[in-house]
Amino acid sequence: MKQLLEAGVHFGHQTRRWNPKMQPFIFMDRNGIHIIDLQQTVTRLNDAYKFVEQLAANGETILFVGTKKQAQEAVAEEAKRCGMYYVNQRWLGGMLTNFQTIQSRIRYLRELETRKERGDFERLPKKEAQHLQDDMTRLERILGGIKDMRRLPSALFIVDTRKERTAVLEARRLEIPIIALADTNCDPDEMDYPIPANDDAIRAVRLLCAKIADAAVEGRRELEARQKDSEPKDTEGELGEPGEAPTPEVSVAELSSAPPALPTEEAA
Repeated sequence: MKQLLEAGVHFGHQTRRWNPKMQPFIFMDRNGIHIIDLQQTVTRLNDAYKFVEQLAANGETILFVGTKKQAQEAVAEEAKRCGMYYVNQRWLGGMLTNFQTIQSRIRYLRELETRKERGDFERLPKKEAQHLQDDMTRLERILGGIKDMRRLPSALFIVDTRKERTAVLEARRLEIPIIALADTNCDPDEMDYPIPANDDAIRAVRLLCAKIADAAVEGRRELEARQKDSEPKDTEGELGEPGEAPTPEVSVAELSSAPPALPTEEAA
């Protein structure tokens, strides 16, 4: 609670700019500003935390989305820290609903990167090489955070649903769960896991991005622990070879005098 207060998570928008659906999450208004009920924030944050942790523990992925200036740095850093994907510059229409087309642009980006590594750019006319370099820079800026995302994410974490309206609509259309910061001017009905919070203050955004990333990290640890426990354990043989038991010694006399082996009941 202290961290939330210090980060200014409780400060909402001016009362005239509110969304009435946020009423249950508002504690009071002070000097024309709505104050968010931090008890509700803690409760909803815990719900979102458990959901993200479970997703990560099941090997699922979360896409962090925040293209406003206050969110760009935190979204990228925290998504990278927990091994998830992010969009922090511009949401391209169809990033979810036209995923195959987006994948084709990512393949083009990878092709450009490969060509540059091979030194192909150096053998091209200067103007053409610069054109390809500009293409690569632009695509990396917009698509770099989802370059390794091979399939649709299992959930979206959005900093500002009003700013990221297209992302919200695409996720709803595909029934992808939305975890989002719900400022006092937002519609919580658009979110599966609304977290009542200030989505404009840099410190508030960074804190809550970090909490969601922490949940993903915790879930990944659980997944890794389960995978480690399920790995077959090799036994060492007499000569130190894993999985090989020592071969019993049998004399020639025993072999010649031993009756032919009868099939066991199991073998029959």
